[in-house]
Amino acid sequence: MKNLIINKWFVLLFLFSLSSCEELLLDKKPLVGTTLDNFYQTEADAVSAIHAAYATLQFEMSPEGHFRWFWGDIMSDDAVKGGSGDNDQPLLAALEQFQGPVNTGYLAAEWAADYEGINRANIVLEKVPAIVMDEKLKKRILGEAYFLRAWFFYNLVTIFGDVPKVDRLLSPSEYKMPRSSAESIWNLIESDLTIAVSNLPLRSQYTQADLGRITKGAAQGLLLKSLVWRKKWAEAKKVGEALISSGEYKLEPDFNRIFTKAGENGVESVFEIQYMTESGGNWGNNNNNEGTFTNVFVRARGQFDGFGFNIPTKSLVDAFLATGTEDPRLKATVFRVGEPMGDRGIFTKEATGGYPHDYYGKKYFNNRSEQATFGDPNPNGGTNDRVIRYADVLLLFAEASFQSGDQTSARNALNQVRARVKLPEITSSGNTLLEAIYNERRLELALEGHRFFDLVRTGRAVSFLGPLGYKENIHKVFPIPQSQIQASNGAVTQNQGY
Repeated sequence: MKNLIINKWFVLLFLFSLSSCEELLLDKKPLVGTTLDNFYQTEADAVSAIHAAYATLQFEMSPEGHFRWFWGDIMSDDAVKGGSGDNDQPLLAALEQFQGPVNTGYLAAEWAADYEGINRANIVLEKVPAIVMDEKLKKRILGEAYFLRAWFFYNLVTIFGDVPKVDRLLSPSEYKMPRSSAESIWNLIESDLTIAVSNLPLRSQYTQADLGRITKGAAQGLLLKSLVWRKKWAEAKKVGEALISSGEYKLEPDFNRIFTKAGENGVESVFEIQYMTESGGNWGNNNNNEGTFTNVFVRARGQFDGFGFNIPTKSLVDAFLATGTEDPRLKATVFRVGEPMGDRGIFTKEATGGYPHDYYGKKYFNNRSEQATFGDPNPNGGTNDRVIRYADVLLLFAEASFQSGDQTSARNALNQVRARVKLPEITSSGNTLLEAIYNERRLELALEGHRFFDLVRTGRAVSFLGPLGYKENIHKVFPIPQSQIQASNGAVTQNQGY
């Protein structure tokens, strides 16, 4: 799937790289004889269109960084910014202290990338239905587009709250669109994912050449996450049951294998963004890259050739040690002083260039032997982004089951995750069981971009992040990029408190 997507979408990227409505849709002249209306005529055009939409999943530096771990980890109690010090990405430091300004390029890049993905999905949804082509393939392509649109709106609504609902290709008079309520965005996400579930094949129905494509299970997984966020417990439990009973996924027996090269697209992978090392990518506005920057950003500095961001906190490490016995997942999650960092050497503070950090993240670490064999290896990391794992599904199902009054199913799902790493069963009930589910999510999914959002949606952010400056009536959403407010002449408004 990495090669399949990468090699086929370029034609649309250059022909129809339309900006979002908030960027005022620059007037772009098409190549001679080709327009948005006359390009979408054949099955090959439909395939190119969906590959162009897939490509936006890989946008990380467009033009500034907007990684999932920026928002989910650094903004939480699981990680701090890191880098070379306070003057390295100071606006990111301000954000993590809940003092961030509203004009950061990080937030503007996140907003623009998500709306670019939505725009490309909208092109597919508007243009592909009229194409005479294989109907089974058409159904799948439309299902993929519905999922992708839902995914990018999911990012926007969980980060920003109310956002413009661009659910179609816009006319020029609509470019300065105001924000819609978060509720209406969630309704669109739920509707899109319901259609995607009905359109998409099971993972087992894809060939090896299509490995990494959006599946029915991926749509069910994102729908489950959305329903849990909305506290639609009974519906979430039903979706979770369907996904679990499908038999398409299981827990990877060895937790340590999940984030290795060999663990990509494994039995536990529900939704995984594909990256490759040999993409030939480079620095700059990296909308054309198929490699990830996460590898270089999270690796230690010094002899480890990284930038040293997303540093695990003592609070996170202590959570793995809270029972008095070390949780087996700690060694697969965090590097500690004295441990080997793959084939790059032993972790000492001197080897990192003298930086004071006691810990570095391990899940997105890549070995030197896994780097690109040509060009600059830094923008060509090959580690896939494990967005939804089966363990995430089981723990969300456990939460939905508990909230629906089915504590037996909640315990069973929770204990499946614990059994994988040979931890004792949880036998408790009531609030103690719910807290155990929450704690399991922190440990199982640490440094995968979930923690901040889990704290916000469960109403626990003030308890854990209040000492860091978090205020519930302000910081449960991020500031709307000031550039988008200005571009819309004020039609897009700012979030409360910013």
